[in-house]
Amino acid sequence: MALHLSLPLSLPEVGAVLAAMAVLLLLLVCVIAHVTAVKMPTLHRHAEEKYFLSAAGRKEPVPSIHDLPSKELSVVVPSYNEEERLPLMMDEALDYLEKRQKRDPSFTYEVIVVNDGSKDQTTEVAMKYCEKYGSDKVRVLSLVKNRGKGGAVRMGVLSSRGKKILMADADGATKFADIEKVEEGLKNLQPWPRSYFRTLLMYGFHFLVWFLCVQKIRDTQCGFKLLTREAALRTFSTLHVERWAFDVELLYIAQHLGIPIAEVAVNWTEIEGSKLVPFWSWLQMGRDLLFIRLRYMTGAWQLETRKCN
Repeated sequence: MALHLSLPLSLPEVGAVLAAMAVLLLLLVCVIAHVTAVKMPTLHRHAEEKYFLSAAGRKEPVPSIHDLPSKELSVVVPSYNEEERLPLMMDEALDYLEKRQKRDPSFTYEVIVVNDGSKDQTTEVAMKYCEKYGSDKVRVLSLVKNRGKGGAVRMGVLSSRGKKILMADADGATKFADIEKVEEGLKNLQPWPRSYFRTLLMYGFHFLVWFLCVQKIRDTQCGFKLLTREAALRTFSTLHVERWAFDVELLYIAQHLGIPIAEVAVNWTEIEGSKLVPFWSWLQMGRDLLFIRLRYMTGAWQLETRKCN
């Protein structure tokens, strides 16, 4: 009887095997990212989404970002099941905007609340502000089904009339008066407290953002983002991601189109009721970040501009 003994692999051989497996895994992920990518973003509107309700209850056609601007500022508020948190944000925002308009009558604005397929009374709550301030100042755009925060923001942006377009979260975490700091930061570009666990996760997420997509911005997830109308048209018509990581793709697109970006410090307060689920939400975002990078790198996604249907 012959006895055969196999010697264990040496360290260099183990390293070579692990390296080969890593390369194969990366290639597999690249193939999956490329094959599953939707080549161009879906910009379709359902028939019901081509109208908003006026204060009198009449259906009015939504404007287009391709039209000439007729307001100084558009504020887009994505809202999903926000009947409880929305009033605080709207009261603060409209109080500031009304006072600013009284100080400067040339300042005009609109607030677009995008109801992202909510199952609660978000539309009814928002319509009360439309009735109070008029549909020229407050508009409610209701989506047929939930698209995700990025999809809701995009629909609001593409329906806006402002020279400048501000994205603002419905939770009111950022003090609305800080918009003047953000406007100053945008002007300078012309012409062209959390829990330890959440903080640790956020630092990890910021590292992935820096490593994979956007190098010059420390906090991509702040709900306060101000864009010129031209920048909004060029970025949102190319945007693919409709869920939480849409901010990162938005900045990635702007960065690669050579659109100047400035980050401005604002006052931020953590508000209860976040839709993010710690750990699992960050895992999902991490996956989206990797796929954003790979899909642009492999050519599955292209930086092109399209019109919204």
